[in-house]
Parts: sequence; C-alpha cells; structure tokens
Amino acid sequence: MSKILIVDDNAKDRAILKKYASFEGYDIDEANNGMDAVKKCENNYYDVILMDVMMPELDGFSAAKTIIDSKDIPVIFVTARNDEYDRIHGFEVGADDYVIKPFSPKELMMRINVVIKRHEKANSKNVVTDGHDVFKMDALEVDFTARTLKVDNREVAMAPKECALLFYLVKNRNIALPRDKILTEVWGFDYYGDERTLDTHIKQVRKALGRYRKCLVTMKGIGYKFNSAN
Repeated sequence: MSKILIVDDNAKDRAILKKYASFEGYDIDEANNGMDAVKKCENNYYDVILMDVMMPELDGFSAAKTIIDSKDIPVIFVTARNDEYDRIHGFEVGADDYVIKPFSPKELMMRINVVIKRHEKANSKNVVTDGHDVFKMDALEVDFTARTLKVDNREVAMAPKECALLFYLVKNRNIALPRDKILTEVWGFDYYGDERTLDTHIKQVRKALGRYRKCLVTMKGIGYKFNSAN
C-alpha cells in the first residue's frame, strides 16, 4: 500500500484529500505545516507528498526543497496559488506536479497514481555501487554482493536460506515462479522435504520486507512472484 503525506494548515482541506485518497486505498499521514512535514520525513518514507504552499512556520516551497534535498520523495503541490511564477518556482524546487485548488478529486487521484508509478519505475532497477550489484526500489535496497537487505536505510537481519530465497525472487522479479522451480533453485536438486517449508520461509521474507511485503505476491496454483511495480 502506497503511503501519502498530506501537508496543509487547513484541516478541512486535509480531510477532503484524506477522504478521496483513503477511498483509493492509500495509507495516509498528515502534517499541519511545513516544519511538521520536514520532521515527519526525517523518520518516515512516503511514496508521495501532497504539499500546500501558504502555511505558517515554514511555507510549502521551503519545506519541499528541504525534503527533496535529503530524500528521494516525489512532491505534488496542491495550492490555490496559480500565478505562473508560483508554478515555475514549484517545479524549480523539484516538484513532480502542481495542482491548483479547487481541483477535480478524480483527476488528482490519477495524477498521484502517475507520479507514484513513474517514481517506482525510475527506482526499480539494479545499479552498481562501489562494485556492488544492488537492486533499489524507493527505500528498499537489496545488495546481492554484500548479501544484505535494507528497508528505510536500516539493515534487516535474515537467516541464510531466507536471504537466498529473497535474492532469487528479486533477481527474477515480475516473473511468476512455480513452487517446484523455487525449491529446486534455492534448496537444491536433491531437496525432498515438505513443500510447506517454502511457505514458512516466504512468511519470514515478508516479515523482513516490512512495508514492502505486498511486493511478494502469491500466485494461486503456481507459486510466488516479486512484483517490483507494486
């Protein structure tokens, strides 16, 4: 489930945004000013931020720039300020979109979905860092070389077989993998144990993935798939 941070000093506007976003299945967090938003982003990751501009303590432009400079989180400005200068300034600080109030809730939800998917696609890839083969997707990082998993920049401890299972699924992401193939590739050709062993390890891998657990999809009657577009 994608998580959205709604930043607006107007409680009614936050409530409206929360109503429509919750209906679309998004997990919602709220901040009532720019400073509060910056503090929340220090310890949390969001798939997108809906940011008002005119707020006390710290305006939306300044808050967005502070967040974008430190974290790779897309920002959509949702504001009544519709001057060309404001729109240009919004994109200059790094916003992904700029929506004028009043807005069409349906259109805004579509824009949110487009921004999230575009960001996921840009980050769902393998990169080579200091000689390490690393898969990154937002705040999820699988380092195949170091054999480590990080979620929200925190390393997650895993048993060796759980680690091997996760790495196999991620390397073959977006492919529906049959149960017997997974068992053969991860446990070996001579494995004759109970197939429930796989299910038990899948549960542990999902636990390790934390908020990315839904990326590990059960394919009924087939097996499992790691969905990097989830």
